[in-house]
Amino acid sequence: MIGISTKTVYAVAALHELGTVPEGEVLRIKEIAKRASIPQNFLEQILLELKKQGMLSSIKGAHGGYRLAKPLKEIRLKDVIEILESDGFMDICKTDNPALKLFWTDVRKRVEKTLSIPLSELKEYQLKAAQALNYSI
Repeated sequence: MIGISTKTVYAVAALHELGTVPEGEVLRIKEIAKRASIPQNFLEQILLELKKQGMLSSIKGAHGGYRLAKPLKEIRLKDVIEILESDGFMDICKTDNPALKLFWTDVRKRVEKTLSIPLSELKEYQLKAAQALNYSI
């Protein structure tokens, strides 16, 4: 099974929070950490890596912070994983057996297709979660 690290989970949460602010506005690290329940020191490392890879931009100064460098609809879960996971989509097909090689190649393609979901779809899940919460009250 492909594992997703806490780092990637936090990155997706931070990107989701940044996707809720109006275009052109920024969020400070402290605010992102609070909204997404992420330890601030860990978040700083994540945001720097995402910025380095072109997913985020930042503004320095008292009114500075981070913002998305591109819309969430253009950021796929797969992109975040490839940036933050050291093994990314490692070659899982370490066999000389042709049938197993075909099998694992097919599995990899299916996983990559599933992970190609754009992060903009998080809004739909947020609505579903809100509906479930309202229903249970």
